[in-house]
This record gives sequence, C-alpha cells and structure tokens, in this order.
Amino acid sequence: MKDAIRLIVTFVPEFSNYMETNHQKEATLEQAIDLGLRADEFEHVKQILGRTPNFTETAVYSVMWSEHCSYKNSILWLKTLPKDGPHMLVKAGEENAGLVDIGDGLGCVFKIESHNHPSALEPYQGAATGVGGINRDIFTMGARPIAQLNSLRFGNIEEARTKWLVKGVTKGIGDYGNAFGIPIVGGEVFFDESYNTNPLVNAFSAGIIDTKKIISATAKGPGNPVFIVGSATGKDGIAGAAFASKDITEESANDLPSVQVGDPFMEKLLLEATMELAQTDAIVGMQDMGAAGITCSTCEMSAAGNVGMEIYLDRVPTRQDNMLPYEILLSESQERMLVVVQKGKEQIVKDIFDKWDLHAEEIGHVTDTGRIRYYMSGELVGDVPAESLVLGGGAPQYKREFTEPAYYQEFKKFDIAQVAEPQDLKTVADAMLALPNIASKRWVYEQYDSMVGTRNMTTNRPSDAGVVHIKGTNKALAMTVDCNSRYVNADPEVGTMIAVSEAARNITCAGGNPSAITNCLNFGNPYNPESYWQFVGAIKGMSAACLKFETPVTGGNVSFYNQTVMNGKEVPVFPTPTIGMIGIVPDKEKVMTLDFKQKGDLIFLIGDYTEDIASSEYLATYHGIKASPAPYFDLEKEFQMQQAVKGLISEDLVNAVHDVSDGGLYVSLVEMSMPRGLGFDIVSDADIRLDAFLFGEGQGRVVVSVTEEQEEAFVEYMVATGVNMTLLGHVTKGKLQIDEQHFGFISDAKTIYDNALGAHLEK
Repeated sequence: MKDAIRLIVTFVPEFSNYMETNHQKEATLEQAIDLGLRADEFEHVKQILGRTPNFTETAVYSVMWSEHCSYKNSILWLKTLPKDGPHMLVKAGEENAGLVDIGDGLGCVFKIESHNHPSALEPYQGAATGVGGINRDIFTMGARPIAQLNSLRFGNIEEARTKWLVKGVTKGIGDYGNAFGIPIVGGEVFFDESYNTNPLVNAFSAGIIDTKKIISATAKGPGNPVFIVGSATGKDGIAGAAFASKDITEESANDLPSVQVGDPFMEKLLLEATMELAQTDAIVGMQDMGAAGITCSTCEMSAAGNVGMEIYLDRVPTRQDNMLPYEILLSESQERMLVVVQKGKEQIVKDIFDKWDLHAEEIGHVTDTGRIRYYMSGELVGDVPAESLVLGGGAPQYKREFTEPAYYQEFKKFDIAQVAEPQDLKTVADAMLALPNIASKRWVYEQYDSMVGTRNMTTNRPSDAGVVHIKGTNKALAMTVDCNSRYVNADPEVGTMIAVSEAARNITCAGGNPSAITNCLNFGNPYNPESYWQFVGAIKGMSAACLKFETPVTGGNVSFYNQTVMNGKEVPVFPTPTIGMIGIVPDKEKVMTLDFKQKGDLIFLIGDYTEDIASSEYLATYHGIKASPAPYFDLEKEFQMQQAVKGLISEDLVNAVHDVSDGGLYVSLVEMSMPRGLGFDIVSDADIRLDAFLFGEGQGRVVVSVTEEQEEAFVEYMVATGVNMTLLGHVTKGKLQIDEQHFGFISDAKTIYDNALGAHLEK
C-alpha cells in the first residue's frame, strides 16, 4: 500500500474551510463522491455506522475503500492464486510482506510494490519514496533488508518527457537506495509508447530474519499503549489512497497534488532503531505507514487482532501547526511506523528511539471495542468499526465484467511469411544491440550502489539473477524481477506464464531453486471490460505457472488505472504483471555465471527452437509490426528444460549458463561473450529462417558452454533427460561468426551495446 495517492481534498480548498469549523457536521453525498466514494458506497457507510458519517469519517472510508487499499476490484481473483508451498511461513495478506523458510533457522522476507502515479508527477521523490516504502515493509517485520531490485517502464525514449522521467526516477532510486545502504543487485528497464504519460516504477526488497523473531502487524491486549515512531507528520502526500485509483489525464498529469518527500538518512536511523527494538520483548505488533497513513495502520492492526484503539491526534508530532484531523489521519509522510507496546515497557521504546534521535510518542491505546476512535483536543472526531474498513473484512468486493478485445484474434492472424527477411543480417544485428530495450542499462545501474555491504556476489560475476550471500551459512539467495509486457499484451494468460517461467529460468540459470514469488500487477482501468480481461487472463496464467514451479504467491500489489486519457480516448499501458521471485542456492560455490570462460569451449543450446519471431523486439521495433501473438511457449517443456539445467549445474557439467530472452539467441551470445572479450562461431539450422534463428524469442531455451573434457558427460546427461540439445559451435578469441559469415568483433559489439542507451537519453 505504498502507491501515494492523494485525495481530491487536496484539490478543493473549500474542504479545508469546511473542516476548520465543522469537525462533526454530517458529510454530504457530493462531498463523498468528491472524496472518491461511489453513491452506493456512501449509503453502505451510513448503514454500517447507523448514521451519516462526518467529514473525517467519510475521508477515512474513502481512502480505505479506494482500489489501492481495499483491492475491491481485484481481490476475488487474487484469492484464486496459489498460496501454499513447501517453504511458506507467512501466506499472502497475513503480514506486511511474504516470508519463506530458507533453512538454518532463517527466513527471507520479500515484496514488490508500485509507486507509479507519484513517479508520473514527480519522478525523483516518487521513485525515492517507493524505495523507502518497500524497505519499511521488510524491516517492520524484523528483517534486515539485504538487497533491492527494480522494474521500470517508460514511454518513447525520443520524447523529452520520457527522458525527464528516466533521469528523475533513476536518480531518485539511486540517491535514496545508496544513502540507505542496501545494494541494488538487478532489475529491468523497458520502453514503449504506451507508458508515455504513466511510467511504471516497481520496487522490490528482500531481507533476512530469524524465524523465531518475526514481528506481526497485529494489535493485541486492551490497555497496551500505541506509539507513533520515526519522523514527524506533515502535509506532504495528504491522504492518498484515491489518486492511484483514478485515471491519469493530460490535464491531471500536469496538475497532480504534491508527492511525499523521502529522507533516506531518517529511514536508516529508523531501520537501526527498529532492529534494536526487535531484540527486546517490548513489541506487541508493528506496521509501516504507507498509503492512508495513520488511518491504515490503526485500522488494519486493530482488525487483525480483533481489537480497537483510541487515538489522540493532538499527540502526533507534526511538522506544521494547526493540522486538521483529516490531514493528520491521511498524511503519507514517510519514515513513520505504528507500534503497539507491552504495557509497562514504554520506557524501553522511548529510550531506544531517543538514542537514534527519533520521535516515539504514545498517541493512544488498544481497546476491546473493535472500533477506532479518533480524538482531537478532547473532541471525538471519528468513530468507526475497524473491520468495516479493511481488505478481507468489510471493504467492498466487486466482480467486474470482462470482454476479449478485438485485437486479440487479430494478433493471432500474424504469419511470418508476410515479413521479408533482410539481406544484411550483420547490419540488423548491430541495430538490435543499439535498441533501448536490448542495449546495456549501464547508464541506469551505474547510478546505483551494487557494492555496499558485503553480500552481493554478482557485481563482477554476471549472472541471470542477482545473488547475495546469506551470512553464517553456505547458502546464497537468488532473486529476479521479470515481465515482458509485450507478450502479456499479445496474450495475457500465456504472457504471464512466460513471466513466471522466465523468473524461474533466471533463478535456475544462476544455480538456484525457485522458491516463491511476489507480484506487482500493473493494469488499466478495471471498469474497462477489455482491460479487466487482461487482468483476469494474467491471474489465470500466473496460477498455472506458479503451480507448475511450486512457487506460491506470497503477496504483492495491484496497481490499476495505469493509463492516459488523450483527446477523450483512454489508452492503457501494456498490461504488466511484474514477477519478483526468490530462490535458494544450496551451495554458494555453485553459483553459476553467464560469461564464456575460454576459447575453444563448446556452445550448446538446450531446449526447442522454432521458426518464430512473434512479439519479438526484432519484429516490433526493427520491422515496426506490433500485431502478433505471444512467442512459442510450452509450460511442460519449459519445466523439464529447467530441471535439466539444474542437474547440469549441480554435476559441474557446464561453465556458463544464460537464458534466451529479449533479442533472441544472438543477443544472448553477445552478452555471454562481452565480460571476458571472447566471441563465438556458430552454425544455424538450415530449416529455420536465419532472422528467426538469431532474433526470435521462442521460450524455453538456455545457452550453455562446455569444456572439451566435459563434453562426453554432458551429452550423456542430456540424452538421459530427454530434453533437446543442439551443438551450436564454439567460443572464439573475440570474433563473431555465423554460418562462416563475419559479424564483426566483440569489442565493436560491446561499444554499441554499452553506449546506445546513454546516447539516446543525452540527445
């Protein structure tokens, strides 16, 4: 719940005037609608309360029943996702983040969330506070964050606004993450004009915890004091949970309310204070303050424990004088948490936070009423039942209509025979390496600190996944974020199966065993039946793939309303169900890298290849053909291929492993060649068009290199698995050769690959 969404209150000054003089006056239907509630929802609130709510109460319901907090248009489908697995310790929705067992008494807490709408307005602070919010979800459970990833989507790279967004977002992520001191170990960046106005900024964080010391986001024990800790509360990001539940239009994109302001140094202090507090027995429960601020934390913690709270808003430390009740309740000021403390141990909390120069103020206590009562200067300004406000409780749950869009069948009519094969594929190959979606993202990641700490194992050892050492064990943790949104747009069900499978493939290629996923589901307007059809298809595809790989869904985030309204037409972004996956590398000495090791090693392709260029970067960008189905994919064959690769790594039969994904086989081979300045000499399949062989993105394929000494054992092993393998050729000293045609040298390819993105952005 971190996607900052500011209420319409921010736009309408008369609301503030109304509140200054009428704390308890009944709200009107017009005010409720302006706040984001529907007319029928306002009537439902009346029924719950047995009266008409006042303005403060209406504002509380408007944020808690917003799409972003309640998932009212998605929860019925989210419930169908698989949530059980062999390593699960905390299931989806039970706590601030998912938790899986990694052995040795340790668990991994991990989650991904969006900060899309704030980043569309103010990319620096929008992205920065997204990083801060996702890390708080991790350490609020008592886990120390050890690694971060991010998945970023932007519009046409030639547009001035896109360049502004890219620069702002990457600097925001870098400045906050670097100052906070957690390495960024991987991620993805994708460009398409569908994201021109509405970028996607998805942040992932993972932490390690002693499974005996998990902190729950649950309030218990009537009489126990309630503390707000961390930063003071200000008017930045007032109220959110409605803005991200609305369309972004040409007008609103330039007239959005203010975004929260992050302070990474304050967050670092909060992390250390929380870790110290976690070692005491003073904590009953704790929750981060994200969307909806104090409102969300008090209501969700109370509902989880079947208790209530009395909260005294005038005790909350504030940055501005004379803040009104709704401003305090709905502020999304950063670096704050709510803590329920064991009665009698208040001083422990105060002393620890005083040591770290942070606020720790007692603002109320737990009750047995099941109601949240908010007071201001001795006046009761809000009285609401906690359960009625929360996801899984009384918050609305809607079943939306969905309709297959006409384009879906049109895309299926694509025929590769309609595409002329270029004569000069060497020129095509160079052009592919320079495409923004293929070229190195070094311009982005060089702004991030990947070396801070001592855990990152892949900074100088490139791998398909980020890998970090788990201290005190011989294990490592592999993690990745993946989604090809072009595939999902072409076929939501198949495209999302591919996203899960690619994440598993990256974990597998790094030497890990896929364990569980978190997701960030970025879609258009749920009231649009065609957009909702994409969402439903994605859920079905995710379920199928997660069941196959035994990677349950631990939680995540739904972000609807990612679109632009231009000239009266609603244009959604590509549907983007980003998959964050973790896996365990049982022996850190078996971490596999993707780089070719030496001249003369044999190059094999594992898996099937087909004459397929559907939805490839080559087809979409080089040929400009957008209408095509998802690429070839077979879930069962994908699974079997990955099992074979696991065995090859375990038996030390390969010395480099890299999956075939965006850009196809040619790009994979170049990426394997660049780290050591080596090259390749391969032979294509005469039965397949050379452009499809080189640039097609058919799934379920991995490239490996094998020493001559390993060859016999490798072949025997692969024959036993029944998975297809093809000898492509061998590693060269630096020359790139295909079917005896010279494709240049790796040094030239690397120059193109390394510098293309920066050249685009700095024009």
